[in-house]
Amino acid sequence: MFGFLDYLKLGAGIAAGLMLYHLYAVSIGYPSAARQARAGYVLLAEKTAAEAQATEMERQRNAAAQATEEHRKRLSSATAAEQAAKDALENEIQSYELQLSEKNRACAVTAADRDWLFRH
Repeated sequence: MFGFLDYLKLGAGIAAGLMLYHLYAVSIGYPSAARQARAGYVLLAEKTAAEAQATEMERQRNAAAQATEEHRKRLSSATAAEQAAKDALENEIQSYELQLSEKNRACAVTAADRDWLFRH
C-alpha cells in the first residue's frame, strides 16, 4: 500500500502540523492557561464581592444600632418631658384648688373632668 517514503511524508506532515499548532498556541496563548487564569480571576472576584457584601452588612448593622440608640434616647427624653409637663399641670391644679379653698370657694371641676381634659 504505502511505501516507506509515503510514511515519511505522512510523519513530516504530522510533525509540521504539530509545529504550526504549537506556534499558533504560543502566539495567542494556550487555551487551558487562559481558562485557569479566568478561573482564578473568578474566584478572586467572588471573594472580593463577598468581602464587600460582608463589610456593607456590618456597616448597615452598625447604622441600625446607632439609630436604635438615638431613638431610645429621644424616647426617654420625650417621656421625661411629658412626665414633667404632667407634674407641672398637677401642681398648678393643686395650687389653684388651694387658692379656692383659702377663699372658701369650691372648684366645679371633678376628677372625671380633669381626666377628660388630660385626654383631649
